[in-house]
Amino acid sequence: MSDYGKAFALMREAAQGPWQDYTCHAFVDGMKDGSLPRAAFLHYLRQDYVFLFHFSRAWALAVVKSETHEEMLAASRTVNGLISEEMKLHIGICEAEGIPQDQLFATPERAGNLAYTRFVLEAGYSGDLLDLLAALVPCVMGYGEIGTRLATEATSDTYRDWIATYASDDYQDACVAVGELLDMALTRRIGENFEASPRWTRLCHTFRTATELEVNFWQMGLAP
Repeated sequence: MSDYGKAFALMREAAQGPWQDYTCHAFVDGMKDGSLPRAAFLHYLRQDYVFLFHFSRAWALAVVKSETHEEMLAASRTVNGLISEEMKLHIGICEAEGIPQDQLFATPERAGNLAYTRFVLEAGYSGDLLDLLAALVPCVMGYGEIGTRLATEATSDTYRDWIATYASDDYQDACVAVGELLDMALTRRIGENFEASPRWTRLCHTFRTATELEVNFWQMGLAP
């Protein structure tokens, strides 16, 4: 079972191929050994900054879709982490490279970015908290896995700030909390044996699609 919870481990296993493509993408390997061109990294970072605006809105929608105070607290903590920590990382790195925040904010949204963020938001608009979480979880947990792995495998310090952010105790704690939220939401709405529900297949499909969109996002990063 994954350290991030039972449901995530099951969804990850059901999307094993795309998950491997996502977490071991050439873009990730380039950060590991420092071979990723800086221009590609900054292009990705600018797109990811735009992505985080929409991703934060989707997590705010999770507050709306919550049915308990505990669910609302978990979702709101994630929104705060995205706005206060992840976006701050992007701003800091880009400013150090001569890209001020106003230029970062004005970054045109690429098609791959648009497809992913709107897929996540639509999952929330048209479904309940479970549909939304199935679309949100791959980004959160995938970066947690990547950060943890690169923290031990990286052979270059070129991207150490990015790696350290996602390998940090704070980010790993956030992943655990999201995993607990997913398990709790499933148990509340479907029951302890949620993987036997007819709905489980659809949720896994949403998870897999979001994972495939993460692969496309890395690919977009390699094409400034």
